[in-house]
Amino acid sequence: MTTTTELTLFADYFQIHAFDADSDGDLSDAWTDQAVADHLAVAEAALGIGTVVNVNVSVTMVVLLKEPSGDSSEFDHVVEAGLDVSSGRLMVLGCTDYAPDAATFEVTSGWNRVRVSRHNLARAARADVDSDEAPRPLRRSVSRCGRRRSLQ
Repeated sequence: MTTTTELTLFADYFQIHAFDADSDGDLSDAWTDQAVADHLAVAEAALGIGTVVNVNVSVTMVVLLKEPSGDSSEFDHVVEAGLDVSSGRLMVLGCTDYAPDAATFEVTSGWNRVRVSRHNLARAARADVDSDEAPRPLRRSVSRCGRRRSLQ
């Protein structure tokens, strides 16, 4: 079964977060030079997803039970990481959002694979922080979370 949810999140400090609902989501040491270049910070049970803007962004969250199709050519930037969601509840929120109010998604408990696919990045980077343009045309981030396959 596939679940799709549209969100608008404030990308304060040029990032949004995804983490296990039972973790503290601490990314303080995860933003290394490589993480900034990849637009993805990885910590224990938490991901920081870098944005090119510090405004509201449109996010489509798709929860899948299997690996997503090969749609990478449709996007400007695609990154993936493993995320341990021991609680089976994945929270997705803006960097400075209040966690109890965050969107929460039921996923398979344990290790999951998260793919972050983004497009319209050049246009978003050119937009002024005070732009009146709607978030959807500026940038769309598609996060897909599926059960991680074991490597043998």
